Amino acid sequence: MQDINSINILDKFFMFEKLWTPHIIGELNGQYVKLCKLKDGFVWHSHENEDELFMVFKGTLLMDFRDGRTVEVKEGEILIVPKGVEHRPHTNGEIVFNLLFEPKATLHTGNVENEMTVKELGWI
Repeated sequence: MQDINSINILDKFFMFEKLWTPHIIGELNGQYVKLCKLKDGFVWHSHENEDELFMVFKGTLLMDFRDGRTVEVKEGEILIVPKGVEHRPHTNGEIVFNLLFEPKATLHTGNVENEMTVKELGWI
């Protein structure tokens, strides 16, 4: 039988420092559960075939959309960005602890590749 254990998400956040670099903590039904620390701004991008779920554990995440809206996601809240919707996550200067839930095939920066793109994700 597969090893089944609980995962302390907050403990996992303290296992890494690098910003905007997702770390995998679980896998189910073709999906990864990832943790990422965010600060300041990221790049505009979209994911053609995958929805993304953002869950904030600490801080406030701001999500910009091309229609000019910005959605504020506070601690304990989630935001689901539908596939194909261009978005840009950022913070107000604080470090945000964020959980991502998305298909394994999801590319870090979606349809854009630049210096912030992480091509190989690690497990913690």
